[in-house]
Amino acid sequence: MSEARPRTPNVLVVTGGHPFEEEPFLAVFDALPGITWQHAPVPGAREYFRRERAGEFDAIVCYDMQGFEFGKPDPPKLLEPPADYAEGFRGMLEEGQGFVFLHHAMSAWPVWPLWVDVLGGRWHYLPGELDGRRWPASGYTVESPHHVSCLDPSHPVCAGVEDGFDIVDEMYLNPIREDRIVPLFRTDFDMSPENFYSGELAVRGQLWSRDGWTHPPGSGVIGWVKSAAASPIVYFQPGHGPSAYANAGFRRVLSNAIAWVASDEAHRWAAEHATPLAA
Repeated sequence: MSEARPRTPNVLVVTGGHPFEEEPFLAVFDALPGITWQHAPVPGAREYFRRERAGEFDAIVCYDMQGFEFGKPDPPKLLEPPADYAEGFRGMLEEGQGFVFLHHAMSAWPVWPLWVDVLGGRWHYLPGELDGRRWPASGYTVESPHHVSCLDPSHPVCAGVEDGFDIVDEMYLNPIREDRIVPLFRTDFDMSPENFYSGELAVRGQLWSRDGWTHPPGSGVIGWVKSAAASPIVYFQPGHGPSAYANAGFRRVLSNAIAWVASDEAHRWAAEHATPLAA
């Protein structure tokens, strides 16, 4: 990819696979200063994931959740990605495409090893294995008030939110590869399992249930940067619904994240910290 980057980042916004309120979510991108953007729902958005298209967009924001066939009350069928999409996504990462992942993107493609390599964690709808350890299904909450603290005020993604911010949003309880990320944000929400509900029970038709379910406590880290191959990556867990979309802190972090993954600084950092990808 060329070192030259336009002053106005061109952004692709990928959605689909999880219900969300489209109009207020997309309105966020209209409100962000200094970007141009276009919307690409899946599965059509997969056509943009090609090695030769790396750099066509300065940032790709993924708010999609692919990799499932749901059929309540049966458990979801977990899908492998199409071969051309998987190859194209890997090629983009090797070329250094900048990505921002939001909220339920964490729970996409649970049987695709590449996805967890890129995001730095995995949300399990069903019990599964990660890094040789068995994990129960992951947890979720009702939209709850909590405070988001910035862990590195000097990082560009934290600009303007150095003192943190309050938000009302859904929380996740799932494993994170904390040794492979650079943590930037932490919540003060109590990450004990008794404050969450089972994702497996939810997809089996039992919303807001934790009967017979538990999970190791979480660290509270909800936002980070990392590299994946040569690509700069941001993951930020907030973003469930209109309350979060309208939150000034959420919008500032999203704006910062887009600007950072589009920057030469981030691309140099990712190249210097390049990481291998799963086969």
